[in-house]
Amino acid sequence: MKLRKIFRSEDNNKPKTSEYNKKYEFTDESITVKIGGETHTLYRIRAIKDIIDESGKVIARKGDLGGFIEKEDNLDYLSNAWVSGDAKVFGDAIVDGNARVYGNAQVYGYARVSDNAEVYGKARVYGRASVGENARVYDNARVFDDAIVDGNARVYGKARVFEYAIVSHDARVYDNARVYHEAKVYDNARVYGNAQIFDLANVYGNARVFDDAKVFGDTRVYGKARVSGNVQFSGNNDVTEYWPWKNDIKKAKRR
Repeated sequence: MKLRKIFRSEDNNKPKTSEYNKKYEFTDESITVKIGGETHTLYRIRAIKDIIDESGKVIARKGDLGGFIEKEDNLDYLSNAWVSGDAKVFGDAIVDGNARVYGNAQVYGYARVSDNAEVYGKARVYGRASVGENARVYDNARVFDDAIVDGNARVYGKARVFEYAIVSHDARVYDNARVYHEAKVYDNARVYGNAQIFDLANVYGNARVFDDAKVFGDTRVYGKARVSGNVQFSGNNDVTEYWPWKNDIKKAKRR
């Protein structure tokens, strides 16, 4: 992805806003984003009213500059959603509800950030991915394809969630962890280090998967399980307890 800033005193090509949009306007400050062989021109926005959420928290004051969006459809003008800092939202991506995208984050493609979700830092959400409810995606994390991050889940560090994977409830995926190909991580589970969860695997409860461990092939890791080192679990198994430093394993093959 290549970026090039352009500053114009008057830009007749900048997007128009609806007569019903009493929330923000486009400024003349623009930036081009090249990705996937396409060039997108984004414009910085400015609040034209105070934006205050239901709790009374001020999101932006009238006159405050926001981040960059490509068109009005990228940022809902009927909600409290906001894009700020140098964050960029473009393509057919949508930010709505009370969601916030800020820092140097990017949301694009057909992605959606909604409810009370936040995407920030240098995170990227793209493809047809969805980040909703009270979820957070930040640092250098990537959520893409048709992945879903919701609940109170957190995806951060250099983690990747993709290919129809789901991270939800109070789960955490971080460091260089990967969750993909229809895998699910939820409840209070933690996946970190260089761990990989994929191919329909489920990690939930208070389970922890870390180091270089791999869980795949419709395996379920849950309870108080701790899967680490170079351990690999695959096949139609349930792993409820595994303490590598005790060489203690409880594993049952589902019928």
